[in-house]
Amino acid sequence: MKKAVFQLEVLTCPSCIKKIESTLNKTTGVDTAKVLFNVSKVKAEYDETQIDADQLEETISKLGYPVLAAKVS
Repeated sequence: MKKAVFQLEVLTCPSCIKKIESTLNKTTGVDTAKVLFNVSKVKAEYDETQIDADQLEETISKLGYPVLAAKVS
């Protein structure tokens, strides 16, 4: 299991949280996804044999939330 943290632009609405979390949590290979609203970050745990951090970043971007930085561990 790998972990990734994505820094987003400032999130302005609570519905943003639900949109990002529900989309990522339905994505194959994602174990958990959590949005940290106050710091505009998304934390995700995922199975690197099914999906990679670039694909997660692309999914977040397609939802309309540009990723400013990503840290994978």
